[in-house]
Amino acid sequence: MNIANLDLNLLVALRALLEERNVTRAGERIGLSQPATSAALARLRRHFSDELLVRRGNRYELTPLGHALRVPAANACSVMERLFSSRAHFHPETEQRDFTLLASDYAVSVFGSRLARALHEQAPGLRLHFRQMPGTLVEATESVLGGVDGVLILHGVISGYPTVELYRDEWVCLVDADNDAVGEAITMDDLARLPWAVYQRPYDAPVTHQLGMLGLEPRVEVSVQNFRMLPDLVRDTRRVALVQRRLVDGPRERAGLRALACPFPAAPIQEALWWHPVHRHDAAHTWLRETAARVAAELDPSPTG
Repeated sequence: MNIANLDLNLLVALRALLEERNVTRAGERIGLSQPATSAALARLRRHFSDELLVRRGNRYELTPLGHALRVPAANACSVMERLFSSRAHFHPETEQRDFTLLASDYAVSVFGSRLARALHEQAPGLRLHFRQMPGTLVEATESVLGGVDGVLILHGVISGYPTVELYRDEWVCLVDADNDAVGEAITMDDLARLPWAVYQRPYDAPVTHQLGMLGLEPRVEVSVQNFRMLPDLVRDTRRVALVQRRLVDGPRERAGLRALACPFPAAPIQEALWWHPVHRHDAAHTWLRETAARVAAELDPSPTG
């Protein structure tokens, strides 16, 4: 399909109609009259050969195709907005700009807080938004990356996109300091015998797949979607958890806990900032990437034991 033959204003109308599910509200959202919005809906229906919105009583519902188009339409609008907001020059001291990064709570804690501090000091007009990564990241990387400024995630999850290398980390086994079921070193038998606290989103912690390949199925007692909760779920219990060493590097974070070397060759962590090629020549995004690299370089070169 030749995109030159399309009215790209219809994309804005499509997103509003699919999200509002109401012609009047969609028009108000994008600054169109009700007749103009109805005309846009009619053109979209002809283009897709589908009703997209169907009336059920006093409200509209999406057709199956309408449901399928909702997320791609939102992501396409985000890509367009970012594309047309690109600038050849960027002055951090005076610019106003929003940046949105997808990240786990671990990445925000270890790196994101430092990046936010750098932006506060160098570019006071910038606003940084961290959002949790959606479950569709792996299956729909193109559309997810196109809607944000980048993703903070370790290597081995996504590939084929530009990236800025940030910092290294390693996995450790975390147990309570008074857990007498574990000696000075933890063993594979200990991991098989002890109850576990685990992180629920497996693509953020691929070392759990490695355990499965070694024939160990952790006896999960509690699971969460937040890495920072794991230390508290280990304290005063017999549980074990796999966490990133930098997450428990400080004396406050490690209080009452022991971080032990894994008894198997756990996959190393290389955290990176991944971004969509649409940002390649955007001066503001280039500044963000360079700032991220500088902040990462200021971290300790390796986590301490």
